[in-house]
Amino acid sequence: MSQLFSPVSFGPLQLSNRIVIAPMCQYSSTDGLANDWHRQHLGQLAQSGAGLLILEATAVLPEGRISWADLGLWDDATEAALTSVIASVKQWSPMPLGVQLAHAGRKASSPRPWDGGGQIPASDPHGWTPVAPSAVPFNKTDTVPTELDAAGIDAVVEAFVTAARRAERAGLDLIELHAAHGYLLHQFLSPLSNHRQDEYGGSLENRMRLLVRVFDAVREAVSDRISVGVRISATDWVAGGWDIEQSSTLAQILDMRGCQFLHVSSGGLDPRQQITLEPGYQVQFAAALKAKVRMPVIAVGLITDPAQAESILRHNHADAIALARGILYEPRWPWHAAAALGDSVTPAPQYLRCEPREARGVFNAPGA
Repeated sequence: MSQLFSPVSFGPLQLSNRIVIAPMCQYSSTDGLANDWHRQHLGQLAQSGAGLLILEATAVLPEGRISWADLGLWDDATEAALTSVIASVKQWSPMPLGVQLAHAGRKASSPRPWDGGGQIPASDPHGWTPVAPSAVPFNKTDTVPTELDAAGIDAVVEAFVTAARRAERAGLDLIELHAAHGYLLHQFLSPLSNHRQDEYGGSLENRMRLLVRVFDAVREAVSDRISVGVRISATDWVAGGWDIEQSSTLAQILDMRGCQFLHVSSGGLDPRQQITLEPGYQVQFAAALKAKVRMPVIAVGLITDPAQAESILRHNHADAIALARGILYEPRWPWHAAAALGDSVTPAPQYLRCEPREARGVFNAPGA
């Protein structure tokens, strides 16, 4: 058996293989509500053969959306809509489903990607004034965000807790806290965006305080059947910013507090970032952090070839492999990976008859 198609556990959650579908924003909601786009989008990804599907960044507050079209989980209406979609997907697939809970902070109030860049002003019907750890915008031309005060920070923590409880009621199996890509929890971590002088700013301990507090509160709020982990950017790719050394300290703290997986990405906090894109360019960070912790580590970023994914696991650089855009382009990537590695997957019985002659044995019969 290949490493890629061997089982792995994220705390209480057992995965049949080590392929994770990473969260990918769809910018297709109205007022935060999941809808038929999500039903068909998630439904087809749930038939991919991956071990885990994590839903897109889902805002814990309306002002925490990246765009006005983001998915949300902040009230009874958004919970009911997501519950309906999750029930539909689970009816036809045994694949575990997770959700990435998020707050965009200063990167909120943005247009959908296909509508152009920049930030939507608060005067626009689709815009609002973002909040952040400090009154420092992402781009100089952006709206200056409102610095969160103590009450605002408490409200953010409570919003994550409430959304986590809603996620469990909706039938989800895993919660990933989004502390990467320049969004609010990452903004508190990085000295480039966090200029505070109180207990949430300055020292590394202080800058980590909000994420650790949110993690502890969410872990306490949901039952033991729910896996809770964190996605981080291991580095800002900017001198003087968040880096792998600080990430190592954070990872060890989260590990000691019962974090059940760490999803390692990078960048997104500062437009000055300098990244050389190449296959597996972030694996180095996953490997460095895996050496420091007991919890499983997920590697992500331009991992597109089955042999590449297998090599990362065999060299002990990560415990699981996440795909994002690549699996949108090829939603049956795990089937092809199993064939390439001489392994097998279990498709829905409706698909058994499409097994290629040249890849006999790649399909297991469901229930076998």
